[in-house]
Amino acid sequence: MFDVLISHIQEKVDLTKEEIELLKTFFVQKTLRKKQFLFQEGDICKYLTIVSKGILKSYILDEKGNERINLFAFEGWWISDFNSFLNQEKAFLNIDAIEDSELLMISRENYDKLTLEIPIMDRYFRILYQNSLVTKDYRLVISNNFTAEEKYIQLVEKHPEITQKLSHALIASYLGLSPETVSRIRKKISKQ
Repeated sequence: MFDVLISHIQEKVDLTKEEIELLKTFFVQKTLRKKQFLFQEGDICKYLTIVSKGILKSYILDEKGNERINLFAFEGWWISDFNSFLNQEKAFLNIDAIEDSELLMISRENYDKLTLEIPIMDRYFRILYQNSLVTKDYRLVISNNFTAEEKYIQLVEKHPEITQKLSHALIASYLGLSPETVSRIRKKISKQ
């Protein structure tokens, strides 16, 4: 289960064998069944989570009870309600499993200890946060300025696995489109 975590870290920073063994002691393992919540809006997010296997989604519910997906987390992706995790405030996001999933989770206390005991991990998390900000800025620009078809094409080009692993409805929710619009776009693209 730790292979995905170690591989992800080693892509960004170098850890010694001793640091790898110490790193493992800061995490707890968890499995989620399909549709099982990691946490819900109003809870305190107690863990920063990396997906070892499976897919999770974070989302809010709109006034009609429809999901508005913020993020998908595939194998090797981190997920959390970062405001809740960092500030120990009530979460505004819901996170649940799209399919059966295996997770590694680190508490806020262990996160702080980890970055002190293995200082290179502070750099690793800084890189993650920088990449997250870039991604969120890019997503905001796309959301506000691209047509429905351009949004879909950008998503597929950046993450081709999405169309193979996720339903039209999930993709549509993430893009802020209707499932019918996503179907129409997919048909149009397949004819080209």
